[in-house]
Amino acid sequence: MSTRTAGNGEDPQIESRDDLLRIFAGGEKPKDRWRIGTEHEKFVYFKDSHRAPSYEEPGGIHALLIGLTKYGWEPIHEGGNIIALAGSDGNVSLEPAGQLELSGAPLDNLHQTCAETGRHLEQVKAVGDRLGLGYLGLGMWPDKTREALPIMPKGRYGIMLRHMPRVGSMGLDMMLRTCTIQTNLDYSSEADMVKKFRVSLALQPLATALFANSPFTEGKPNGFLSYRSHIWTDTDSHRTGMLPFVYEDGFGYERYADYMLDVPMYFVFRDGGYIDAAGLSFRDFLKGDLAVLPGEKPLLGDWTDHLSTAFPEVRLKSFLEMRGADGGPWNTICALPAFWVGLLYDQAALDAAWDEVKHWTIEDHHRIRAEVPRLGLAARGPRGRTFQQLGKQILDIADAGLASRARLNGIGDSEQGYLDPLREILASGKVPAQRLLDLYHGEWQGDLSRVYETMSY
Repeated sequence: MSTRTAGNGEDPQIESRDDLLRIFAGGEKPKDRWRIGTEHEKFVYFKDSHRAPSYEEPGGIHALLIGLTKYGWEPIHEGGNIIALAGSDGNVSLEPAGQLELSGAPLDNLHQTCAETGRHLEQVKAVGDRLGLGYLGLGMWPDKTREALPIMPKGRYGIMLRHMPRVGSMGLDMMLRTCTIQTNLDYSSEADMVKKFRVSLALQPLATALFANSPFTEGKPNGFLSYRSHIWTDTDSHRTGMLPFVYEDGFGYERYADYMLDVPMYFVFRDGGYIDAAGLSFRDFLKGDLAVLPGEKPLLGDWTDHLSTAFPEVRLKSFLEMRGADGGPWNTICALPAFWVGLLYDQAALDAAWDEVKHWTIEDHHRIRAEVPRLGLAARGPRGRTFQQLGKQILDIADAGLASRARLNGIGDSEQGYLDPLREILASGKVPAQRLLDLYHGEWQGDLSRVYETMSY
């Protein structure tokens, strides 16, 4: 989740609806300036006990952040606490229960993305070795209850933790017990955004299946392959889901802005702190009628903050966020952006992917989204193909898209190799969660503590 770094003084006041749309239009870039942003989260634990560290305790999350400053990261403070770090590789931030996230820098190619990931993991492992900390690459804590997890000292999280139980049964699980990998990608125009949004939203469940990696809850199999994805189905219906309006005629910046204006607020950031506005209306804020700030109208930063509080499967800011994948091992961190870059950054690939999904109905989208967390690649598309069959075809399209980009590293390798983990998954028909379940029922003999040996970085 986003970390606020700008002061209010840098933000102009919103004067008209055009200011709301300018955020989206301002993201338009010519193809030669399209970049790749990759975000990945991991669980932090004490190696000797597998316990999740609190912020304050010796060797805990604060100490981890301090340790990372050795590598040139600059602290970002809130309320006297270091709650994030900024550097040339983007930002390091904290999720609500101490999940550690790298929000990577906008990069030109996947070789740079994977190198950035490698640098980050080397750094956190080096600091972790000194502190006795390890990092787990899964989509959900396999053995922790909500009550066993700490809360990080970030103001927006306190507001969200209070609000979540009012609007869904699993919002606290989303905040405290899940990790994801995300990819942020650019568009050249409103029409380009629309097509990329439609293709990526339709295929988000395929990414969920390929990266499904959360089959355990509180020490036992939970009946799902991606329980993390299932959690989103009862987190907050006002701000999650498949967004049927994306496929309606006339969809564009205006329609997405209307959607966001209907999403209830969480907070307003003022004077270095967060004001609880949970459940209030941004439309009222635009009129100066927000109950917690009477007479005050929003700044542009308030709108940017608000855009970060919706959690659909694909999210629009000044770029498009792909949000369907579970957290996982390092090679999946490179594979996810490879999948989406191959599909969305080459016009022939984008057109071919659209041809595969353009006949899907809204009912198809909802059914597939509901089935994939449990069935994975065994889920079926509208024409009866399994997602394993569909996935092979879509992966071929992504591979061709990466080949067309022809971005080579120093030894002449293309970006296509980053798809190899997905090729192996599709060839076997077993997603990461199924491999873990095989180990659990076989070699591990039901001892889930073994997952720390297998899935740690």
